[in-house]
Parts: sequence; structure tokens; C-alpha cells
Amino acid sequence: MAAKTSNKKWIGIGIVVVIVLVLIGIVWGSFNSLVGLSQNVDRSWADVETQYQRRIDLIPNLVNTVQSYATYEQATLTKITELRSQWQATLSAEDRVKTANEVESAISKLLLIAENYPELKASANFVSLQDSLAETENMVSVARTRYNAAVRDYNSVVLYFPSNIVAGMFNFDMRSYFEAKPGAENVPVVNITV
Repeated sequence: MAAKTSNKKWIGIGIVVVIVLVLIGIVWGSFNSLVGLSQNVDRSWADVETQYQRRIDLIPNLVNTVQSYATYEQATLTKITELRSQWQATLSAEDRVKTANEVESAISKLLLIAENYPELKASANFVSLQDSLAETENMVSVARTRYNAAVRDYNSVVLYFPSNIVAGMFNFDMRSYFEAKPGAENVPVVNITV
């Protein structure tokens, strides 16, 4: 009889140990998955910022080239220079996105201004800068798309069961998607008078 009780005791202890090991494995796996996905979101955001920085680095050359031809457009050139400085001084992701959106608008206006200066449009330097800017804008778009995909993957795991429990225990919060500014779906209206 004592042997049966001893066997039941060991079976009970074995079941408890297996359950504890399974729970530890779930927590461990979920935590590591969340950490990896969080790092992927951070890397993806860094890629977006890299492309924004590339755009910001092109601005002085673009402004100088346009400035040499378009002496009447000083307000636009000044605004672009101010936005470039503002972006570099901004630390939060939300403020950088807001400033980057303003830079996009200002650059669009600058390129429309160039239409009024045929000799500027014919300048090899301007054409080269314009091509570099177009390439950069495409790279920004790709980086934003990849960032949103990384956020989607991360947020999904934060919401999935049982990793949502682990996410709550270790403060893995949902991440925000990159969203276009309100009204981005509308064609911009630019009124340039020379």
C-alpha cells in the first residue's frame, strides 16, 4: 500500500513538473518572440529615419541650386531650410513624422517652382538632384511599408493568446503604425505666382 501511495506521489510530482516546464516554455518562447519582433519594429523605424535623413541631406544642395536661379522664391527656400533644422532637432517619432510630412509638402512646392525656370530645369545639377530626390522618396515609401509590416507582426503577437499574457506581464505595448497625414489622399493645390 505504501508503494502505491509513493508511486502516486511521484506521478503527481511528475505531472506538476511537466506542467511547470510547459508554462516556462510558453513564457520563454513568447517573451523571446516579442523581443525579436520589437527589435524588428525598432530596426524598421531606423530604416525610415535613415531615408528621411537622406532626404534632409539632399535639401541644401537642392535649395542652393534652385536659389541660384529662382531669386523670387526666398520664402519657400527659407521654409525648407527651417524644416530641415527642425527635423534634425526633433527626437520623438511623432514629431519627426510631422516634420517629414511638412518637408514633403515644401519640396513638392519647390519642384513646382522649378517649372517656372526653364534654365533651372535644364541644369544637369538640378536634374541629378531631382532624380536623387525621386529615388529617396521611393525608398522612404518602401521603408514606411516595411515599418508598418513589422508593426503589424509585432502587434499581432502582442494580441495573440497566450503571448498576450506574457506581453502584459513584461509591458510589451502595442506600437503605432505610420499613418499618412490627414488629407494626403487629396491632390495638393499649389498656387505659384511669379
